[in-house]
Amino acid sequence: MKIVYSDGHRSHNPQTFIHRGRLVESPERPERVDLLLSAAIAAGHETLEANQTDESMLTRVHTARYLDFLENGINEWLALPHAGPEIVPNTHPNRFASHYASHIVARAGFHQADTACPVGRGTWAAARSSVDIALNVGDLIARGQSRAYGLCRPPGHHACTEMAWGFCYLNNVAVLAESLRTSGAERVAILDIDIHHGNGTQQIFYDRPDVLTVSVHADPDGFPVFFSGYADEIGSGAGEGFNLNLPLRHGSDNAAFVDAIAVGMRKIGDFGPDVLLVSLGLDAYCGDPLSVFDVTTDGFRQAAETIGAFVKPIAILQEGGYPCPELGDNLVAFLGAIDE
Repeated sequence: MKIVYSDGHRSHNPQTFIHRGRLVESPERPERVDLLLSAAIAAGHETLEANQTDESMLTRVHTARYLDFLENGINEWLALPHAGPEIVPNTHPNRFASHYASHIVARAGFHQADTACPVGRGTWAAARSSVDIALNVGDLIARGQSRAYGLCRPPGHHACTEMAWGFCYLNNVAVLAESLRTSGAERVAILDIDIHHGNGTQQIFYDRPDVLTVSVHADPDGFPVFFSGYADEIGSGAGEGFNLNLPLRHGSDNAAFVDAIAVGMRKIGDFGPDVLLVSLGLDAYCGDPLSVFDVTTDGFRQAAETIGAFVKPIAILQEGGYPCPELGDNLVAFLGAIDE
């Protein structure tokens, strides 16, 4: 399988991650790509460096003021007296905001949902390179590849229209879906199998019938992202019935994980998309530092076999999956089964 990647991700190396009141090392660090890429190369997959793409598609997913914050906000932040090296919000308007305030501290609170998405000098460049990867994968699909994989970092599925969240800044899979729609795909389906709900992707397409969003994830009642991912969220307006959440109990094993994916694939089959986009999280693995599931490496192989029965093109983009000894093995198991 062709694998698209970019070394541009290295400019984003977050130094701030506050977990339950403690400052700890972020699990979303450059090491993730090294582990995944080296395993894929060893397994014989072909790697391609992503070409740079223009930014026009970003404005179809994200607002101009949010993009400006991500690109330029760090300069305002660093000009503050006694500022740290990364933008980290310390105030959140939540649902009570009456104005969009211009001060960089206020904008940080408005555009960053949590402390897992600090913005440093290299964050914008890395996020843009991640989108480049996604759009290059789309080009491969347009040129006739039936399967292609993008090693996106930072991930994207938590990024909302104008909010960074949970390690994510730009929603890679949403930008790819928009690109495919504008280039002729009548219907696009997104299957998210990260252990965390794909809340940003859901928000972006929630009222649309042309992009089906399906997410298999851990029950959010007691697990990030907490505020969405419940089974009664089915879309709104014209998009009603085009969003499917399949939350699973904590401790779910291979059988429960694969069965839920099979339910999602039946929904996707009924929808009849021209192309399937897979937001691939490997953090359902039992040994992942963020996991609450009991999924094994063979579980990812079984999941890929279930997804791979889809006969039209499949574009796979990396989401979660954090440093552990088996991270590369899990990717290789998934890609190998999809390839077959």
